[in-house]
Amino acid sequence: MENNTQELATVDQAVELGLLPEEFELIKEILGRTPNFTETSIYSVMWSEHCSYKNSIKWLKTLPKDGPHMLVKAGEENAGLVDIGEGMGCVFKIESHNHPSAIEPYQGAATGVGGINRDIFTMGARPIAQLNSLRFGEIDKDKTKWLVKGVVKGIGDYGNSFGVPIIGGEVFFDKCYNTNPLVNAFSAGILEGEMISATSSGPGNPVYIVGSATGKDGIAGAAFASKDITEESADDLPSVQVGDPFQEKLLLEATLELGKTDAVVGMQDMGAAGITCSSCEMSAAGGVGMDIDLSKVPTRQKNMKDWEILLSESQERMLVVIEKGKEKIVEDIFEKWDLHAEEIGVVTEGGTINYFMHGEKVASVPAESLVLGGGAPVYDREYSEPAYYQEFKKFDINSIEEPADLKEVAVSLLKNPNIASKRWVYEQYDSMVGTRTMTTNSPSDAGIANIKDTNRALAMTVDCNSRYVNADPEIGTQIAVSEAARNIVVSGGIPSAVTNCLNFGNPYNPECYWQFVGAIKGMSAACLKFGTPVTGGNVSFYNQTVMDGKEEPVFPTPTIGMIGVVEDKSKIMTLDFKSKGDLIFILGDSHDDISSSEYLVSYHGVNESPAPFFDLEKEFALQEIMKGLIDKQLVNAAHDCADGGLFITLMEMAMYNNLGFDIVTDAEIREDAFLFGEAQSRIVVGVNEDQEDDFIDFMFEQGVNYTLLGHVTKGKVCVDDDQFGFVNELKDIYDNALGQKLS
Repeated sequence: MENNTQELATVDQAVELGLLPEEFELIKEILGRTPNFTETSIYSVMWSEHCSYKNSIKWLKTLPKDGPHMLVKAGEENAGLVDIGEGMGCVFKIESHNHPSAIEPYQGAATGVGGINRDIFTMGARPIAQLNSLRFGEIDKDKTKWLVKGVVKGIGDYGNSFGVPIIGGEVFFDKCYNTNPLVNAFSAGILEGEMISATSSGPGNPVYIVGSATGKDGIAGAAFASKDITEESADDLPSVQVGDPFQEKLLLEATLELGKTDAVVGMQDMGAAGITCSSCEMSAAGGVGMDIDLSKVPTRQKNMKDWEILLSESQERMLVVIEKGKEKIVEDIFEKWDLHAEEIGVVTEGGTINYFMHGEKVASVPAESLVLGGGAPVYDREYSEPAYYQEFKKFDINSIEEPADLKEVAVSLLKNPNIASKRWVYEQYDSMVGTRTMTTNSPSDAGIANIKDTNRALAMTVDCNSRYVNADPEIGTQIAVSEAARNIVVSGGIPSAVTNCLNFGNPYNPECYWQFVGAIKGMSAACLKFGTPVTGGNVSFYNQTVMDGKEEPVFPTPTIGMIGVVEDKSKIMTLDFKSKGDLIFILGDSHDDISSSEYLVSYHGVNESPAPFFDLEKEFALQEIMKGLIDKQLVNAAHDCADGGLFITLMEMAMYNNLGFDIVTDAEIREDAFLFGEAQSRIVVGVNEDQEDDFIDFMFEQGVNYTLLGHVTKGKVCVDDDQFGFVNELKDIYDNALGQKLS
């Protein structure tokens, strides 16, 4: 190997870049020499947790990856790909942009949206829908309001300008997220032709960088995302990328046009670690190398150093390997869209990547040594059960006095920011752009996107109650998967596959890692039960703050993104009550259970309790029955019973058409538990009086409990003959509470 003229790196420099001293020694073994600064910088980003999953890969490998619809398994490409029928596939993925959003919420969130969409269209699919899952600290804090406003505006501005609708999501507030918000972005696209692989091959084939010019924004962003957020993190502002949705829109169209030609060998988005990651991962996947001339990369600033160009995470860029002799095809397409398309290198034999700058070799690294499953280190972290876990289990519902005024409880929940309408958020998003959204005029538990020229639609959702996961990581994550599946099923879909965004604290903390391991075990069990394999996703550790020398992790938050297929668009099920006089039934069992409920936490101030009642077998049986009810068209409304319990479920069904309800509680169950407890595996349905007999005949044969609660009214809300008010009055509280808090 040729000698490098650059100065050799020191162990102190390696540690400053985020490597461990023993990792620096391993690099020296791999190279057979001491690396220079540029090479050490390359390893620092590629061996960061964000890129290598070195602290999580052992457990990620245990997740189920096989399913009847799988076309691309986890880790094989930029995103998951499943068969949705009619000769089409769905490409989908969820990723985090937590750390950038914590210090620069607008650009952090915006570039998260841009990055996840590039993962979709890099594979040749056109994005058709987006979701997001957002977690913030206490809503009354000025910093929280600043973060919420910046994140929501960043998501809205980028998504609206890019032209892909945001059709659903979730927002949650808790003090554990005060310093470190979570911003998880999901995108799904339709693939109608051949998939574009992120694999390089064919020595002699030219390598192009396409899209925007490269700047100094986002340098070392992958390493930044792999360390704690502290009060000094604002000093890392250069680590936050800057997005341009209009450039991304051009890049989308140019990429899809290029994908229809026979010129592309392989293509990868430049996300974390920029040129470094795309060149190394594409080469390692194909067992080849590359020679890259960094001085040919179009730059936004003059005199950028080689390592700055390599590590930049400037947005809206791709690395493309083209079949030799077809260079003009790519150049003409990108010139048409007024985007850069510069030939910066060539594919080589041997698996080594050589980076040059003005004729000088500045780095030479074996691609395989840098990637997941290759030479990147894999750690088996210790984990131990935290003391709080057993303490939470000691909670006794009898220690909570039942309130005399349940109407007061109901109103307090309706204005609770974790339950109240997220209208203030979603009104900043364009849900109609692209004309595919099918749940704008009548809501469903899942977002529904039309698959044009077919009788099918895509159902999608993001779900996780992180309070449940904190109380019991294994059960809480089973609930997250189950609720995602339940949301798709009650909307008329069949769950297909999962992508996940695993947001946890410091993996070196044994108690945080215990939460991570439990969540993986719970996810595996639930995904196997529902036949929804995990297609990939994102691990985000170090979500916490360090203050006064003490680490405070966020709630463990394994966000589940799930897609399903609606096979008959005429049978999409919505959640809104349809007519006065319709009967209201609840499917599933009610319990004397208020554990981890919003009611227990926000009304009684009790934070220590186990996860709510959950039985995976009963959940599965309930969902199978729900599929039958929708297929036979025996119900006209369906909504899962989740945050806030039965009362909130009924209110959400009533408010859309300004209808009310008159119900009777179960005398054998505490009234507060019946109305506000969050025991799982329950669905509320509306049944037209004319179909009552057919509904009961069907349910009688199923082996799942069902109970007549009451009926739909013209506008009054009554519980056990006690009038709680009029729907329009309660709806006004529900609709405006969040906006009033954020003003």
